[in-house]
Amino acid sequence: GWACWKTYVGRLETDEAKGLAMTQLGNGLSAVGNWADALSVREAELSTLRRIGAPLSAILAAQGNLANTYQYLGRLDEALPLRQDVYSGRVRLSGEEHELTLVAANNYASSLVDL
Repeated sequence: GWACWKTYVGRLETDEAKGLAMTQLGNGLSAVGNWADALSVREAELSTLRRIGAPLSAILAAQGNLANTYQYLGRLDEALPLRQDVYSGRVRLSGEEHELTLVAANNYASSLVDL
């Protein structure tokens, strides 16, 4: 969690270990239901990935994590566009029948049902 993050916080944005630490922090906060703090980490993570020009697959994973957080916070209006972006991105990146595309389709459908 936070201890892992503190170890890497001073590194460059492009440092892979720092990115993994940010992901792990978001995962840990989510696992214990601390959605408000997880949200700020997830938003920062996605912003960083976009800023450094990370691969599309990494951006899609971060968008999916952020959408999960929005959904758990009851912010479906913010989760839904992310779900759609993740699904569309997965189709372009991997094709309609790839496992990650199917997971994204399921998550998108789940968000639509929750409206």
